[in-house]
Amino acid sequence: MSLTVLVTGAASGIGRAIASRFLAEGKRVAAVDIDRAALERARQESWSDAGERLLLLDADVAQPDAAEAAVAETVKNLGRLDVLVNNAGITGGPRATKLHETSVEDFDHVCAVNVRGVFLMCRAALPRMLDQKCGVIVNIASVAGFVAFPGRAAYSASKGAVMQLTRSIAVDYAAVGIRCNAVCPGMIDTPLTHWRLEQPELRAQVVERIPQGEVGTAADVASAVWFLSGVDARYMNGSALVVDGGYSSI
Repeated sequence: MSLTVLVTGAASGIGRAIASRFLAEGKRVAAVDIDRAALERARQESWSDAGERLLLLDADVAQPDAAEAAVAETVKNLGRLDVLVNNAGITGGPRATKLHETSVEDFDHVCAVNVRGVFLMCRAALPRMLDQKCGVIVNIASVAGFVAFPGRAAYSASKGAVMQLTRSIAVDYAAVGIRCNAVCPGMIDTPLTHWRLEQPELRAQVVERIPQGEVGTAADVASAVWFLSGVDARYMNGSALVVDGGYSSI
């Protein structure tokens, strides 16, 4: 039986790479993103041969009705929901800063997407997985959940919260056949980080702190998600799989 996977933030970067990996492996994918036009571009550029195995859904995961609708449409159109990948997230971009300089609005916005969105999508998906007596949730957290990123107070706090949500779900649902783990990327070259990495001086500073001496790719993260979603990871629950080239080991 082919797995059905729902990926949030699927239109670009890590989410697009995750959706592409599952589609390449023959799985059914519901690609969810707030930007419908970006989803359509991704279909044309990367997923044109997916056919009926691909469902595009535009949704703001920070809104309860939208999260519920995304899960309901996935089950209605693709038959079931086996794997939920909560990838949608924001860093705060160039506005991100130290805590005392962070506006309430910016803090709330980062937490709405990165924490509330994960909570709402899990809340919508878990009843379906309970009915099936099985399911996998993979939350894209960050090494910032362990090692605070300088000048990223809201982002670091939000990713720490995602780690605790992951552990809480694992504890509460493991006995009924549901696994929940997190992937914790370090510096990955995506549209969210490229504004920084395209500046040679800033990129050099980033690479200097990575023992492996290189910035990661979205495909690196997708490989970790693929592993956690499969039977080879059957005894991993509440875990954090770090993908950072050794950054957080220093």
